[in-house]
Amino acid sequence: MRRVRAANPSPLTASGTNSYIIGSGDVAIIDPGPALPGHLDAIIAALETGERVSHIVVTHAHLDHSALAPALAARTGAEMLAYGRATDGRSAVMARLIADGAAPGGGEGLDHSFRPDRCLADGETIAGATWSVTGVHTPGHIGGHLCLAAGDLLFSGDHVMGWAGSLVSPPDGDMTDYMASLARLRHGAWRRLLPGHGEPVERPADRIDALLAHRRAREAAIRTALDSGPMGLAALTARVYTDTPESLMPAARRNTLAHLIDLHGRNLICATPILSPEAIFQTT
Repeated sequence: MRRVRAANPSPLTASGTNSYIIGSGDVAIIDPGPALPGHLDAIIAALETGERVSHIVVTHAHLDHSALAPALAARTGAEMLAYGRATDGRSAVMARLIADGAAPGGGEGLDHSFRPDRCLADGETIAGATWSVTGVHTPGHIGGHLCLAAGDLLFSGDHVMGWAGSLVSPPDGDMTDYMASLARLRHGAWRRLLPGHGEPVERPADRIDALLAHRRAREAAIRTALDSGPMGLAALTARVYTDTPESLMPAARRNTLAHLIDLHGRNLICATPILSPEAIFQTT
């Protein structure tokens, strides 16, 4: 396995997107990354003499993971695989919010132009002579997110990272799905996680437990804040995310809204007049 890191550092991508080359001879590339010509050249340069890229696998259709895939496919002739397009796998509650005209604006990072050559289903395995990976559908960060299992290694995309938690931004992200996917991964006997950003996670169970605990703590803080009275999204986020830089508050409001939608679905809060980013929320 070889890692090639894209030069797209940011507060949401850490030091950049990790692209992985797996196998030898006929190889697969996981998450080609952003559409940077220099990164395309770096991936090609990381191949050994005579190696051929047979498969390109995208964990999810966000621009920092999938945008380079068409150019890499054109350069190598490789097949592009993913769970689906950018909006495939979207949860029923998010689809309903969109249909009702109550969904928040979002999808800033969606790669709407991405079209896989073939969809990779949950539990489906693809392989070359020296490698194989199995799709593990982990919706939450985005509905079509796939982790990829290779024995006791897991390419965890943006679902589990060591440097930060995942952004869950409705209507693309769904907190209910995110927590369920974390719980599913917790049952795996993973030796190491290889995330889409940051360094490898050497103690996967501990990291997943920490992410679950963090989200439960956020949920508890939201419910405690609402115990003091009804509140809108912006005021509630400011009450809960007290240590967050102003530049990251838009992302914090997305995460708060994701928690509120989850709590509403569990009948723990209500929204007036309807469930939307403009609603006033209160405990039931």
